[in-house]
Amino acid sequence: MNTKMPKNNIISKIPIYQETIQVQSSDIDEFGHVNNVCYVHWMQEIATNHSAAVGWTVQRYTELGIMWVARRHTVDYLHPAFLNDEILAETWVTEMKNVSSIRAYRFTRKSDQVVLATAETRWGFVSTKSGKLMKILPEIQYIFSENND
Repeated sequence: MNTKMPKNNIISKIPIYQETIQVQSSDIDEFGHVNNVCYVHWMQEIATNHSAAVGWTVQRYTELGIMWVARRHTVDYLHPAFLNDEILAETWVTEMKNVSSIRAYRFTRKSDQVVLATAETRWGFVSTKSGKLMKILPEIQYIFSENND
């Protein structure tokens, strides 16, 4: 996985996007820790929220007849998370190509700074009319590629 931090993360116009997640009882599985599927759900949410934060809301994509679809998720589960843990969820775009993008994620428990999981998603850019991959709009490439020198 290419989950390296962007080179310019301190002075970037579009910094790494961060949110805090509070682990709920519904996140806990039969082993007493956060179920692995929760991370994939959180990845989807934080990606959508990051996009909205830079002006690309679900509504805007829908109005233009375009959307992102997950083509592959890769998750490395490093340590368990537990009920009531506060998790710092971070995401950033590591690669933007013609019709796809790779977004990295890191989940860190706030209380002890332990990295719980790292992940990547390969997103495909599609037309909602045809359902086929299409070239990523230049303005989207720009807004998410500023950190990719």
